[in-house]
Amino acid sequence: MKKFILDIKDFFSDTEDPNEPRYDPVHIGAMIVLVLFANTVLFWLLWSLLVFGGGLQAKVIPLLQVIFTSKTAASFGYIAYPFEMGVFEGWITNVTAFVLFVAAIASAWWVFNSKKEIKN
Repeated sequence: MKKFILDIKDFFSDTEDPNEPRYDPVHIGAMIVLVLFANTVLFWLLWSLLVFGGGLQAKVIPLLQVIFTSKTAASFGYIAYPFEMGVFEGWITNVTAFVLFVAAIASAWWVFNSKKEIKN
């Protein structure tokens, strides 16, 4: 038990072992995995926002026309939700990606802005 407690204290200590490598291979491996994961998430986010089902930008103008003019959703090929949605095909994925994109931008802004406040 004492060896286990000493190992835990050694793990969280500030002293560095001179025999330990300067760049830990585990940290480099974890960095590579995290970079690949972040690139995958970014690719999915941008693909589902801009490409899937024509992208969100292809749905904005028809949606505004349905809301503010006499056109209906059927004018753009919409029949029923799971069967035929016309130009609105894939809107759930596009809106989900947009919400996640806004959340990612807001959290990045919060993180980088809070670091500026700490420096001051």
